[in-house]
Amino acid sequence: MLAAIDSFKTDAFRHIESDLERCGYAVAHDFADAADSALLAAECRVLHGAEQLSPAAVGRGNARSGQAHIRSDLTRWFNADALAPGQLAYWQRMQGLRVELNRSLLLGLEDLEAHYALYPAGARYARHRDRFRDDDARILSSVLYLNPGWGDEEGGALRLYLGAHAQNPHVDIYPTSGTLVLFLSAEFEHEVLPATRERLSIAGWFRRRN
Repeated sequence: MLAAIDSFKTDAFRHIESDLERCGYAVAHDFADAADSALLAAECRVLHGAEQLSPAAVGRGNARSGQAHIRSDLTRWFNADALAPGQLAYWQRMQGLRVELNRSLLLGLEDLEAHYALYPAGARYARHRDRFRDDDARILSSVLYLNPGWGDEEGGALRLYLGAHAQNPHVDIYPTSGTLVLFLSAEFEHEVLPATRERLSIAGWFRRRN
């Protein structure tokens, strides 16, 4: 299972805190080990095999609709009251992270929502922001990758756009298994680039209460 948050709060965890405060985003390459990532990936594939992943939609409320030219992944939302073993360990680890980030950065993070995301080869998610125009509850976005042996040449990067004043216009983060990416939901436009093979992840959002 995923290690307790106390064992993770080493130089790597201080790096997350520092980078979020300085840059608004952070990358932790060893948030989950190979066994943990494999369990989560297996749970996702079982759901997919049982046809319990659904084509993702964009928008919210009455405006929510499937638009495959914008987003072509398959998703399954986590139910916090009925989590499989891998999901439960992920959930507990992320809740521990939430508590620590509130303590160190005073972000006011109250709860977590998350879903599996399976991108078939060639699937993408066009450039967007995670915070809705009429709902500012999402504060911090997260992605945990579940893809062992991933090579940069296979594509599938998360591209974060850094703004007009940044030295580089964007940064590409490849979906290597066990890597966690965190970024401020309101600040960063981003997209998921197509890959040459299937790409698995858990997308999550730390939220504040409205």
